[in-house]
Amino acid sequence: MIPRYTLPEMASLFSDRTRYATWVRVEILASEAQAALGRVPHEAVEDMRRARVPDPARVAEFERERDHEVLSFLAAYCEDIPDASARWVHLGMTSYDLVDTALGHTLAQATDLLTGAARRLRRVLTERALEHWDTAMVGRTHGMHAEPTTFGHKLAGHAFAVDRSLRRLEAAREAVAVGTVSGSVGTYALIDPRVEEHVCAALGLAVEPAPSQVVARDRHAQLLQAVAVLGACVEQIALELRLLQRTEVREVEEARTSAYQGSSAMPHKRNPTTSERLCGLARLLRGYADTALENVALWHERDLAHQSVERVILPDSLSVGHFQVTKAAELVASLTVDADRMRAHIDQTDGLVYSSSVLAELLGDGMERERAYRSVQAAANHTLATGEHFGASLAKQGIDLAGLGPERFLTHHDVIRTRLEKLHELED
Repeated sequence: MIPRYTLPEMASLFSDRTRYATWVRVEILASEAQAALGRVPHEAVEDMRRARVPDPARVAEFERERDHEVLSFLAAYCEDIPDASARWVHLGMTSYDLVDTALGHTLAQATDLLTGAARRLRRVLTERALEHWDTAMVGRTHGMHAEPTTFGHKLAGHAFAVDRSLRRLEAAREAVAVGTVSGSVGTYALIDPRVEEHVCAALGLAVEPAPSQVVARDRHAQLLQAVAVLGACVEQIALELRLLQRTEVREVEEARTSAYQGSSAMPHKRNPTTSERLCGLARLLRGYADTALENVALWHERDLAHQSVERVILPDSLSVGHFQVTKAAELVASLTVDADRMRAHIDQTDGLVYSSSVLAELLGDGMERERAYRSVQAAANHTLATGEHFGASLAKQGIDLAGLGPERFLTHHDVIRTRLEKLHELED
């Protein structure tokens, strides 16, 4: 992923240097287990520990000759190990014993970074939802004024969506935190299963229960699906904030610095650029998730079709998701909320947003449903045509109803607040 959408801590995880450092760790752990089983000299393991992590540029030099990254890595690594010890490196292993086990470790760490960012987003959403629990605003369906709600209620819905995504991420982390050190077709023909147990336990990984040559790719697909769903939840937040920032709405606004410039031609513009960026990144995440599904079906015990794809989609998906969620938390935390304008929009339609409450009262008083609906609808149409307040239009229909206000719609609102407070307690 380009640096613009990658935060340093995620970039470091997927760097060549970190990857080779993890490969070295896997090789040393495997050799430790082999030494414990009497197959590798202990002094050889000590020589491996003393060796430096190969420089990516040196690995690249070897790869120009060998056209095989793992063999090139081993050649570069063994340059720093005495020949008598270097011969024991990678004993009984195949390339993907190294690659996939290290990848499982990296993906677990990357998922932890993303999960941490998502938890911060959930916390910001719950805090701001509680802050604006009583900030009344008009609810909109089909883009049209519907009934009163509160801005806190709106944010609460997003907080629970992120919470559901967190549980998906936790399940996906468990799925990808897996390794295998089982040999060329996964039969342990040249390596003792106890080597695998030692390596995976030290890295905090589970063991692929029926390995081929690789870890099953449905695991990676599950992770990228979870990342994409989280990205869609962020997109929903950002889309809502984009809509609420429109010139004719202006109920919220993204934070601006004094240096902000919104248009090269129109100095007055204050565009919702952060929200728009978050929506765009969600499209990338869906594309990565779809591509990960294409990687699940491999020929026989494995082929190479997935490898080139994963070099792009795995680091990019985790990097984009981490960036998107982190910036979403910053956006929500610094958001300016115009409560007065929200309240003004409730009154903008001259009381029409209270029509469902009027209908409910008429039905409660015993009026036949069709007659009640038509009477309220006729009053609403009169208000739309003339601009006369809905209360006056109702009076012309013989309906005398006082006390129209948003409070009518929030009598049971504390039920949702209680649920939100329980969610907020998860942050303590």
